[in-house]
Amino acid sequence: MQPLFLKPVFKERIWGGTALKSDFNYNIPNENTGECWVISAHSNGASIIENGPFAGTALNELWKKQPELFGHPKEEVFPLLTKILDANMDLSVQVHPEDSYAKVNENGDLGKTECWYILDCKEDAHMIFGHNAKTKEELISQIKEGEWSDLLRRVKIKPGDFFYVPSGTIHALCEGTLVLETQQSSDTTYRVYDYDRKDHEGNLRELHLNKAIDVTTVPHQETEVEFKTEAKENIKINTFVDSEFFTVYKWDITGKAYLTYNDQYLLLSVINGNGKLIHSGEEYSLSKGSNFIIPFGFGEFILDGDCEIIVSHT
Repeated sequence: MQPLFLKPVFKERIWGGTALKSDFNYNIPNENTGECWVISAHSNGASIIENGPFAGTALNELWKKQPELFGHPKEEVFPLLTKILDANMDLSVQVHPEDSYAKVNENGDLGKTECWYILDCKEDAHMIFGHNAKTKEELISQIKEGEWSDLLRRVKIKPGDFFYVPSGTIHALCEGTLVLETQQSSDTTYRVYDYDRKDHEGNLRELHLNKAIDVTTVPHQETEVEFKTEAKENIKINTFVDSEFFTVYKWDITGKAYLTYNDQYLLLSVINGNGKLIHSGEEYSLSKGSNFIIPFGFGEFILDGDCEIIVSHT
């Protein structure tokens, strides 16, 4: 049994830039690379296993063919997706559906509850998070009249902040923000407003107002995130969220940390520093930008080094 290291999938976006190259040393395809799907089994961009007996296999295929690696899960599809987003420009103001709406309206796709860890951002950065409409009628009126400054809530952000974004929440990352996103494995987004931007062919990008209005939670519901911190020898574990969709942690490794995981598989992304994973006498090098899965029943292992890792599981 080995950790499964993954090759990321890159996505060109109108708002993307080059931070994935400068900050993570990824070999990006162009200077408008907005998304890096670092752990993905979604059909729109599945990661490929890079090491061991399953090298060359797409994660969605591995999920089907080797279910024992994931504890023989009940879910038909791999449930999570980890991304790194480079918001070189403002993203469109958007909202995502929950599972039942997506199942009916998006060909059986999952809904999309997500969360963000702010890796870096410019000074005095902010994001759009929520709205001020008290009723659905007020929401519709302000959207149709373009009263965006009154409708949209803006929140200041800084590196190290964490936000939980349930489905139904109007939101948008803004210019100069680098984020690690953990989400349900969905590629469904409803655009509410896109600043009247045009694509490279001179066309306005499609909006999805009817669906967006359908799924937006009104009034906006504040989400309370209760952080928990646990310190062990050479590791500090910060629990950011423990929800029905995913649990997300940040592990700060400062030396040799001994860990044991048998009853779940883990998704891990190294966001800073270097180190190594030691398991059954084998060593695996870790560096900023490494992304891997620890299979179900992995047992005892050691993380040794000085690094920060975002970890998630269902």
